[in-house]
Amino acid sequence: MKMCRFLRYCVSHCLHAAMTRLEEVNGEVSVWSSLRWLGYLAGLNLLVAICLGLYARWEGTAESALLVTFILALVVLGIAIVLYYYFNMERVSLILLHLWYGFLLGLLCFVNPAALEEDVKERAANYLLLASLALRTLWALLERMLGCTRYRPAFLTSAERSELVGFAAASTVLQSQQSVSVAVLVMALAVVILTLRMKVFLAVLSFTCFVAITGGPFIKSLNITTNPFALSCFFSQLICDPLMDFYFSGLSVTERWKSLLVSRALWRRLSLLPLLLVEVGFIIQAARRLSDSDSGYLVIPGFVVCLLFWAICHMVFIITVWGFHTKLSDCQRLCLSQGPEDTSLDKVMASKGMRHFCLISERLVFFALVSSAVVAALCWQASSSLFMGMFLLNLSLECLFHGLFYELGNSLGGTCVGYAVVIPTNFCSPDGQPVLLPPGQVHELNRRSTGMLSNIQRFFACHLIENFGCDYSTSGVTLETLQAKIKAFLELRTADGPRHDTYVIFYSGHTHRSGEWALAGGDVLRLDQLLEWWREKNGSFCSRLILVLDCDNSLPWVREVRRVEGPYVAVQGATLARGSSVALEDTPQLGDFTSQWVEYNCNPNSTIRWLERDRAVSATYGIAKHWSDYTLHLPTGSDVTNHWSMYFPRITYPVVQLAVWCGGLNLLWLCSSCLRYLRRVKLNWFPPSVLDTEQGFKLVRS
Repeated sequence: MKMCRFLRYCVSHCLHAAMTRLEEVNGEVSVWSSLRWLGYLAGLNLLVAICLGLYARWEGTAESALLVTFILALVVLGIAIVLYYYFNMERVSLILLHLWYGFLLGLLCFVNPAALEEDVKERAANYLLLASLALRTLWALLERMLGCTRYRPAFLTSAERSELVGFAAASTVLQSQQSVSVAVLVMALAVVILTLRMKVFLAVLSFTCFVAITGGPFIKSLNITTNPFALSCFFSQLICDPLMDFYFSGLSVTERWKSLLVSRALWRRLSLLPLLLVEVGFIIQAARRLSDSDSGYLVIPGFVVCLLFWAICHMVFIITVWGFHTKLSDCQRLCLSQGPEDTSLDKVMASKGMRHFCLISERLVFFALVSSAVVAALCWQASSSLFMGMFLLNLSLECLFHGLFYELGNSLGGTCVGYAVVIPTNFCSPDGQPVLLPPGQVHELNRRSTGMLSNIQRFFACHLIENFGCDYSTSGVTLETLQAKIKAFLELRTADGPRHDTYVIFYSGHTHRSGEWALAGGDVLRLDQLLEWWREKNGSFCSRLILVLDCDNSLPWVREVRRVEGPYVAVQGATLARGSSVALEDTPQLGDFTSQWVEYNCNPNSTIRWLERDRAVSATYGIAKHWSDYTLHLPTGSDVTNHWSMYFPRITYPVVQLAVWCGGLNLLWLCSSCLRYLRRVKLNWFPPSVLDTEQGFKLVRS
């Protein structure tokens, strides 16, 4: 009776303190406070269920250890309350509380004598566990549906880590081999939580395998009677939030993986050691299948073949992860050199070719995953809980890395390179005849031209566009010189070998009324000449060319490019208002469009509105007919082969060839063809006012 009074005192004091604290924070009842009380009710249900279950076990077995544990649980609860409400040590108290929650749920699960089946207190405890499970799930669901959840980029919360450690510690009441198996299973559960929270591509597969194997053969292989209610409550307590976050979370890929992407290189490289231990431990457990007397003659040669394939695939896997950490370290250094406010890590990774690396790595890691599944199927051991635990841990880890490469490969932008040509002309030809400008206007024109160069360099730096060069010539440029420079620019490739995804050419200078660039010596550069050079250098590669023109006669090229078929080409141009509609002092000049367009694309808080009526500078763009077919470059067979020659030993060549062959399969070609045609119609007939290039900048029209 004294113990019940003490429990009642602790619970009532906890509720009173919580009510007081809540009234201090918020004077009136709100939706958020109601949801919090639903969470408190779920926690109270769980606490009462644990205490009642422990009391029933002590009463049924008369073991003093259970009584001591029960008393310690109440003491820990009291300490957590004191730390939380009187010393403001919220984090410490919650860690302590969740650690004991996990430990006590583990005791309820593993200490389950057969005599308790007919015990009324045990039944009541089980019903309370189910009620806590239902309330906890309802609380989490309502929080997300009502928008009361704040999503933070984290792998595991402190509460989840504490409960996992507590549950693993509770498994020490079992025999040593069983305890090790449960500890491995707990680590696998932690990785499954990670796969769900990171929303990796194979998260559902990993989760389904974990539930199917744990709920069936794993528990059976432990040869103990467990409490399914306590086990379900512990499992749902941990998996509820990440499972719902898999649907509700709106964090971007780089936000979800922020904990890894911003971590130090040393810790990331050291994390390969436990990964290696898991891989080796799994294959050792799989090899124990050969010692069974019922293994047939075909198992041994089959295992040897699978082991060879597994070893090659996982050699590729480890080298791939190491290469990823190396490239990520380079991106981190570049991001720090740019300054914390100048650029973001995802832009840096895109500019350094991380997307191309991840797309190839995703294929290679997938074969490591398949090889592990094949080995597990061949060497399946239904009586070995340790083997199943190692398999689940290994499977979840490989799904996690596959998801990392898959998500980054499909979310990061492509590489981009830019070249600028600014030719301020000292001649004015309104009637077609060259006339020398006054010195004052020449000075103003040169000032505007240097301003354009500064703006373009800002544009290149902001979007991490590789700067091939910014040529500035007051005496003009000959066709031969410009041809050599542009062809050299169009031949540029990334450091990993493939061509850049986007090539940007900026031009400002004198043009004829037909849009041709007026060059020195009376030469001109026509659009069809430029496109011919582009076809020659680009070949069958899936790259695109974007021309940005700040000149008097850009509209002819904008119209002409809309009739182009084949290459992915776009022209961004502008028109300057002339005549009586614009005041003399407000007459737009060359350079105004560049200034506004760069400001619009580089400043997210820009107030520039291109759809305003009576704009002095109006923008327009034109795209080739097949522009909507463009997709960021996917690795070809030669790309994968070049990647293999750069990173991997020769023995891994068969795996690379398999990756090339599988990457060439397109089983949904009919659907993709229909969608491609619909996108063409939509973009050509109803072009948007703002066209996103998926490189961080946009083409605009007024």
